Amino acid sequence: MTVELITTRDYEARTGTHAPTELNEIKVEETNEMLLYEELSRARIRDLEEGVRAQRARSGPRAARRWTKVARWATRRAERFQA
Repeated sequence: MTVELITTRDYEARTGTHAPTELNEIKVEETNEMLLYEELSRARIRDLEEGVRAQRARSGPRAARRWTKVARWATRRAERFQA
């Protein structure tokens, strides 16, 4: 037994009538459910991005101090080898 997939447009073209409203209601429910999952995933991504931004803001001054120390060390080392 084979089943032929028929779109709403095909159904209306073959029968000359509009598709039953139940099909449209099912599509709306499925679409709403898909949009809900999509919105949840977007919210999770936003939360992760906010966490990363906060972490970068906290580590910015620390990184600046670290690079300042490395620059001082490199300067002293260069002076020692030039002398």
